Amino acid sequence: MVNFTGNWKLEKSENFEDFLKSIDVGLLKRQAAKMISSEHHITQDGDKMAVKVVATGQKGKHQEYTVGGTFSETEVTGDTAEVSTEWDGDRIKETHKTKDFTYTLIRELQDENTMVLHLSSPKGTECKRIYKKNVKNNLMDRQRKIPQAAQARYYIHNNEHMYEL
Repeated sequence: MVNFTGNWKLEKSENFEDFLKSIDVGLLKRQAAKMISSEHHITQDGDKMAVKVVATGQKGKHQEYTVGGTFSETEVTGDTAEVSTEWDGDRIKETHKTKDFTYTLIRELQDENTMVLHLSSPKGTECKRIYKKNVKNNLMDRQRKIPQAAQARYYIHNNEHMYEL
């Protein structure tokens, strides 16, 4: 069984705005959603999942569920959804049902450091949200072995990555 435990930071999205448009998210919310950086803090114990979503400028959300069960959540549209979950091989499939639409989200590990969320709207629009595992602890271990001046050059050279130290 795969284990999704870890802190995952959004690295990139593919076709996210079109997906939001297909589930009738308005222009302002779509524009705002494109600017939001999110993290998923996941703890998994067998079929039991705890997922805390932290997003810049948002209140975030916390989900606790057992794969094979259901839970309720508020969607980006403001609608309340009943979410059913199930294993699909090594992936977790979530079916989100609101009064107006249904969409699917499939959570999978591409490798040990990459988690992909595949979203599919009722109109057939698909998107990917690609998350990378937070490597903060590994980076801090390596940092202890690098002289301070070299660390500054390392961060300037790799300025596309932002880590809290």
